[in-house]
Amino acid sequence: MTVSPFDHPLLSGLLGDEEAARHFSLEADIAAMLAFERALAEAEAECGVVSRDTEAAIVKALAAFRPDTAKLRAGVAKDGVVVPELVRQIRAAVGGQHREFVHFGATSQDVIDTSLVLRLRQAVEHIGLLLSENIVRLASLEQEFGGRALTAMTRMQRAIPITVADRIVAWRAPLERHQQRLKQLAGRLLVVQFGGAAGTLDKLGDRAPVVRAALAAKLGLGDAPQWHSQRDALADFAGWLSLVTGSLGKFGQDVALMAQAGTDIELSGGGGSSAMPHKQNPVKAEALVALARFNASQLSGIYQTLVHEQERSGAAWTLEWLLLPQMVVATAAALRLAAELAGQIESLGH
Repeated sequence: MTVSPFDHPLLSGLLGDEEAARHFSLEADIAAMLAFERALAEAEAECGVVSRDTEAAIVKALAAFRPDTAKLRAGVAKDGVVVPELVRQIRAAVGGQHREFVHFGATSQDVIDTSLVLRLRQAVEHIGLLLSENIVRLASLEQEFGGRALTAMTRMQRAIPITVADRIVAWRAPLERHQQRLKQLAGRLLVVQFGGAAGTLDKLGDRAPVVRAALAAKLGLGDAPQWHSQRDALADFAGWLSLVTGSLGKFGQDVALMAQAGTDIELSGGGGSSAMPHKQNPVKAEALVALARFNASQLSGIYQTLVHEQERSGAAWTLEWLLLPQMVVATAAALRLAAELAGQIESLGH
């Protein structure tokens, strides 16, 4: 039983993307949070905040650590976040005099947000590859069919003669711009979150900047000031996701309309009908339109998550958790479907 079509045992076959979804699994989240705690201990030892013995004790404990997920779930129900219970379990595993230095100087949001960024880094890589595949497939279609004739349709009415290349450019060029946008966005998105209790790293004093830089380096992330209540990079990323699915939705809408006309395009592998066996439904094209509209509708909620009260908002943060993972999976699914749809086009134009 699931309330999301993206991990539904049936609907996910169309709307899901396993590679993108796995970055939002419990296993991936726990692994990323533990990576943060390990890197923090290493960075603080490197900068003289904790001893090398403390670092060794924490690293050793984390290597063998397996959390009690039932207690983590109960902890979330009580605390609203998983980190207090997770840190309690890690401290118990470390034991002795070193336990008090687990998570030293950090706060729950540092762990959760950095975990998100670490996982988004992998999701972005996956999405980037899918985006490149779509561009290549569309370029291939242009090379094969670009010189053929089509009739332009403006405001759903016949206009003037154009070529297939003219229409394909309208599908491909936005995707190429999205590639460039992603390169620019990644530098702002893939940065460490480390601010401590209220964003000031008060427990680390004048060593705070060097510890943060060391932590970022060990995690392979950019170094940046804390952004606990500054969510614009994530909102920018969500906007990019919606741009991608919107462009793919245009591709899907065009293909569906061309298939409806029945003369401008030939598709293989269309969907069947239980009542009309002769039909070849443009299922993937329709799904692209639906996913574009889904992401566009989620985007307004993401912009609501920009409204944090003072130094931290539990409400805005929780809303972000509800929306962003589904937008990432929807985008990956749309890219997968679009590439498959492009591969099913056997003929374009006349």
